[in-house]
Order: sequence, then C-alpha cells, then structure tokens
Amino acid sequence: MEFSLLKDLVLLFGLALVTVVLFRQFKLPSIIGFLCTGIVAGPYALGLIKDTHQVEQMAEIGVVLLLFTIGIEFSLKELLRIKHLVLWGGGLQVGVTIGVVALLGLALGFPWQQAAFFGFLVSLSSTAILMKLLMDAGEMDSPHGKTCLGILIFQDLCVVPLMLFTPFLGGAGNGLAGIVIVSAKALVVVVVSHFSARFAVPWIFNQVVKAKSRELFILTNIFVGFGTAFLTAQVGLSLALGAFIAGLAISESEYSHQVMGDIIPFRDAFMSLFFISVGMLLDPVAVFQNPLAVFLIVLAIVLVKSLVATGAALSLGFPPKPAFISGLLLAQVGEFAFVLSHSGKTFGLLDANQYQLFLAASVATMALTPFSLRYAEPIANRIAFWLPASFKRGTRTTGTSHDRFPMEDHVVIVGFGVNGKNLARVLNGNGIRYIAIESNHHTVKAERKKGTRIIFGDASKPEILSHALIEKARIMVIAISDATATRRVAAIARQMRPNIHLIVRTRYVAEMEPLFQLGVNDVVPEEFETSVEIFSRVLRTYMIPHDQIDHCIAEIRRDSYQMFRTVSRRHSHATGISGYLSGVELATFRVQAGSGIAGTQLRDGLLRDRSGATVLVIKRGDEVNSNPDPVWQFEVDDIVLVLGKADQLVFAAHLFEG
Repeated sequence: MEFSLLKDLVLLFGLALVTVVLFRQFKLPSIIGFLCTGIVAGPYALGLIKDTHQVEQMAEIGVVLLLFTIGIEFSLKELLRIKHLVLWGGGLQVGVTIGVVALLGLALGFPWQQAAFFGFLVSLSSTAILMKLLMDAGEMDSPHGKTCLGILIFQDLCVVPLMLFTPFLGGAGNGLAGIVIVSAKALVVVVVSHFSARFAVPWIFNQVVKAKSRELFILTNIFVGFGTAFLTAQVGLSLALGAFIAGLAISESEYSHQVMGDIIPFRDAFMSLFFISVGMLLDPVAVFQNPLAVFLIVLAIVLVKSLVATGAALSLGFPPKPAFISGLLLAQVGEFAFVLSHSGKTFGLLDANQYQLFLAASVATMALTPFSLRYAEPIANRIAFWLPASFKRGTRTTGTSHDRFPMEDHVVIVGFGVNGKNLARVLNGNGIRYIAIESNHHTVKAERKKGTRIIFGDASKPEILSHALIEKARIMVIAISDATATRRVAAIARQMRPNIHLIVRTRYVAEMEPLFQLGVNDVVPEEFETSVEIFSRVLRTYMIPHDQIDHCIAEIRRDSYQMFRTVSRRHSHATGISGYLSGVELATFRVQAGSGIAGTQLRDGLLRDRSGATVLVIKRGDEVNSNPDPVWQFEVDDIVLVLGKADQLVFAAHLFEG
C-alpha cells in the first residue's frame, strides 16, 4: 500500500502519545510506555503494524543518533582517561558473565554450545536505554556514569567477535580466520577515524560554517554521523560504534555544542521508535503461558549481571557505592542481544519457545532499568552502610569531566560584537568572570586564540545555554541585533534559570514592552541612548558647562528610565525591593587620590550636604562595613555604596573623582 510506512508511523506515534501520557500520570518512565506501545501495536497483539522490518530499520537510526551525541558529549581525551574501564572493566564484565552463565547452563543440562551462547546473550547490556536515562538524569559525568559507559563501549566492541563465534557454535562459519579478518578491518577503521578527527572533520566544518547556512550545517552533521556508522558497518562493526567514533571526532571542535543542539530533537524522536520496535518483538502469549520461567530468567539475569559488574568495578579499586550502582544499572539485556539471538535462532542455538522466553525476559529487564536508576543509590547506600570502614575506601575514581570553562556566579554574554567585547573588557578589568556565546565562527576562532571564554552556537538552543553554565550564572546580557532571536533567547533563559538577571540591548523603544513581558529585568534601547549622546554633543558644542550637561543627562535618564521601569514592574516575575526604591538608585564609587571626599569623616557630612545621597556600605579591601560609624574616615580605594536619586548620584560622583 502506498505510504504504508507513513501510516505505520502515524499509528505508532499516536498510540505512544496516549500510552506515555497515561503512564506519566502514574509517574512511570516514558520508556515503559514506549515498550508497551510496541507490544500492543506489534504483530503478536493487535497487529496494527504489518511490516515491522521497516520500523526496526528506522529505530536503528535512533541508536545511531544516541551514540553520536554521546560521542560529542565525550571526547578522545576523556576516553583515554577511562581506558582502564573500557579494557579491564569491560573485559572482566563480559568474560566473567559469559563464564558464569555458561556454567549455569551446563548445570541445567544444556549442551556446552548452547550454554556458551546464553552467556553471549546475557553479557551485553543496553547502551541505548542506559545512556538515555543517564543523560536525562544528568549523571553521565558521575563515577557510576563513567563506569557504565566504559563497560558499554567494550560490550559494543565485543558484538563483532560474538557474532562471528555464533555460527562457529552452531557448526558453521569461518572460525578463527573470519575473526582475524574483521579485526584487521576494525583496526583500519579506528586509525582512519583518528586522523579524520584531527584533520578532515575540522576542515569540513570550517568550510560549511563559512556558508552561514543552518540547513547545510545540519546536513553535514547527519552526513558525518551516518557516514561513519555506515563505514564501520561495512567492515563488520556495529552502526552504533561507528556513530560513537564520529561523535568523538566532532567533540574536539568548537562546533560541538551547536551540533548537539541540532541533533538532539532528531535523536529523541527516533529513540522512541527504537523502544517501540523492541516491544514489537515480544509475544505476550509466551509470557502468560510461562510466567514462572520468565520470572526466574529475569531474576537470574539481574542477579548475575549486577554481581559481576559490581565485582568488576570493585576489582578496579572503585569505592563500593559507585560499584554497586554501576552493577544495578548494567543488569539488563542489550539491544544487540536481539540481533545475536536472531542469529542464534538461525543456527539452531535457540528454538522458537526459548527465543520468545529470552525476548520476554530481555524486555522485562529493560523495563526495570528506569527503576534501577531511581533506587540504585538508596540500595547502594544501604549495602555500603553495613560494610567495614576499610572496605568503603576505593583506590581509584573516574572523577568527573571538567567543564571547558568551570565557573559560577558569572555573566553570560550573548553576542560578541562591539557591545559584547566592551562589556567583556570591563568585566576582565574588574575581575568578573564571563562566558560569551557567538554564532560567527571567525569571531570565535580569533577570540579563542586570545584566551577568551567563548562558545560557538545559537543561544536560543537550551543545550548551548547549558554549556555556558546558565544554571550557575548571575547575569545574562543579550547583545544581538535580531529582535526575534533576542526574545527567544530571553524566554529560554528565564525558563532555565528563573532568578537570573536579564539585561537586553535592543534597537528601538517599541521593542521594550514584549521583552518586559518575557521577564527581562533591564532593557537598554539604542534609539534612546543615541538621542542622549546626540544632545550631549550638541550642548558641548555650545560650550555648556560639563556639570550642567551631566545634570541634563541625569534628568532625561531619570524620567525616561523611570517610565521604562514602570513598564518592567508591570510584567516583572518578582518586584521585590524595587517597589520601595521607586525614584532612587544604588551606585558604587571608588575614592580616588586627590578627591574631595578623601581624608574626610562620615560625620563631616560632605557627601550628604553637597549631593543629598546617603552612604549604605563601605568596603575596604576584604572588610565590608554596613551602616558605618560617623567617625569613619574615607581613604583612597575605599568602595562606597550610595543611595540617592539620579541627579544626586551625579553630584556624588564628582566628590569621589580625583
């Protein structure tokens, strides 16, 4: 039927929408809703989907995109830092799991070939599910997150030799010669990928970014990710491993944050298809006919895998808590085991009933994974509590990956043009840290060479703002010329960090009202500031005294900005103290050498008599004095916080000048 795939997708997404919303009402994870959607729509239940193969192929795209984004979030340097986890941790987990399961199979009377194949199936965990859950929970950088990733990478590398050994166990295949050939191909792919990461990928992205086309940039991302995955698949490696290598290649470039922002929507959509396709494989009748067998298989898988993975982490010197958490999180069967089980069925290592029992147990372990993540830490804490104190201290830790610009209480500058650079210069001079976001790659490259803390990307993407650590920032300054983009960035920033102070530069006064409605704290319109600069220059030309010009500027700004603030308060998310300070402002001044106030005491009343302003706080070095005593004597370099009207602060400023 024409458009049959489109019809299937509409049915699946529509059913998933209802199922996931229903499950969320009961606080159940979305993944379980997707699995149930696949079971209901699959050929063994309602049979809504006729051609499951097409859906499975599209689901593969979700796995590819997931590993692609994980590779981008990671880096080659980070991978080298946890190489002990990949090689020793992963090797121990896979090898010991295969051995333990094979022994259990032999004890139950299965032939050694079948028992070993059972070990192959159980040794693999779900990269797609576990990495998705860890990323959503923000735990990728945690010790257990790094441990799980290292072991999962090794498991993905093992898919190829396990696939090659399967025909050998079934009495067919090329044996050792086939393994050597594929291993040689894999080595070539790794070498090519390494040099591509250093030379080819940066060059490709440099050329694409020069075109200033968002569509071309997204197409390049997809080409690099899927192209590398296709290349690795051609030499016998998994698609997912190739996608991970492609992500690593991009992770070292300055464009990695923007790539993440563009790919994530596609990844999330296709990942839902992956979970649905897993559910389609299951025959509910087989579960209802053998509930005890399924339960015992699930129990055995969870116990064996959690104990073996925990033991692998402990043997590497990890403390018990992250080791136990890692073991519980890895206690499920992976998506590649489905491919392996299908191959085993073809070569007679599984009959139809065993195949369905394995699928049922696998889907059940996958469905349990979100609950494992939720309860793993309390369980690990309880277990670790009963251990001897000497056993609680590990000798090794993965640590957490370091942010490129680790900081907090900083300023986020969106747009690094003239305004952004001037602000950055002033912030540097006053010891205030900042991170800039800029979409012009030439500016980013030039500023990075100078050591500027700057990120390439579109600030309207939440992923870009996250990399700028907006959750820890105090102020965001938006200094871009696109009014629509400015409103979008302001709205997302307010949503991600409700208490951040937003300052926006805009061109026209008419654009202020929509910005205040979005919760912007301060808006500086160029139109108004230009008029101020024009009339000040006109007055200078007529030789009007400087203090009179300052008085005119203060008066104009007081009246106009008071009107602007009234508009701001009407839409403000929190008026706070501003209602009590209507008509007055706070300002800080430094006592300069030779100034009129230097050497005088507070009780002399010079500041109060000359300007009418009031001293609130005086800071001298690291000492802060609120409500200082009347005998306080002003010294050079004291910083004074003053309260007063705009024109009063103008006169006060002259007293602090040298």
